[in-house]
Amino acid sequence: MSRKLSCTVITMNEEDRIERCLASVRGIADEIVVVDSGSTDRTLEIARDCGAVCHVNAWRGYGQQKRFAEDVAANDWILNLDADEWLTDAARQEIAAIMGSPQPDPEIHGYRFDIRHVYPGRSKPRLLADSHKYIRLYDKTRCRFPDSAVFDEIKLDARNTGRIRGPVLHQSLRSLSHLMKKNVAYYRLQTTEIDKAPSLLLLRMVTEPFTVFFKYYVLKRHFTGGAYGLAVASTIAGLRTYRLALLRRNGKSRASG
Repeated sequence: MSRKLSCTVITMNEEDRIERCLASVRGIADEIVVVDSGSTDRTLEIARDCGAVCHVNAWRGYGQQKRFAEDVAANDWILNLDADEWLTDAARQEIAAIMGSPQPDPEIHGYRFDIRHVYPGRSKPRLLADSHKYIRLYDKTRCRFPDSAVFDEIKLDARNTGRIRGPVLHQSLRSLSHLMKKNVAYYRLQTTEIDKAPSLLLLRMVTEPFTVFFKYYVLKRHFTGGAYGLAVASTIAGLRTYRLALLRRNGKSRASG
């Protein structure tokens, strides 16, 4: 018997990209659930036009918002996407085959995707584009997103994890200024859950920006992105200094309090 699938997406002012995301799951998801945290643009209007069931829920954090989406979803099997992500045709075909399988593997509780980064203004990844591997298709009765403001990754034993070979595409950046604004907001949120020794953070402020630049420019291969790739790696390295300074200030204030 085929399994029914709910696709969940959390949103906040995503009118420029929500339609692409939802269109990519049309025909394979039995239900689309959008949980919005207070958009002031046309996000909800577009989502409803795409056939989504929409809920408004005040923002508490990434994990909490995704757990709320799990709770209101009608089906046990969940496909979670961010509004800036969309399925490739290959991923769609694999998901449809898994959900429609007459004899699903009872030991597999979730499936890991290869999520590939796409630069702003482009429709496909650059040469050797960096990627992340996350579980995004899963049985919510077996695993869920954590109840955390900053950590939103599902954990499963390897023996219970399958793999979707078709990639998900991820266009997280609208621009470099968007990269900065997005990371500053996330780093401020991290201070609510992360506490590090201020003396250790001071040492890391001296060395970490250089290692972060090397990681993104060389290991994550942003050098294939030309001048834009250099700008991305440099911006992320600079933002890391800000993150460490923020955590150090927070740690000192906690110690003095």
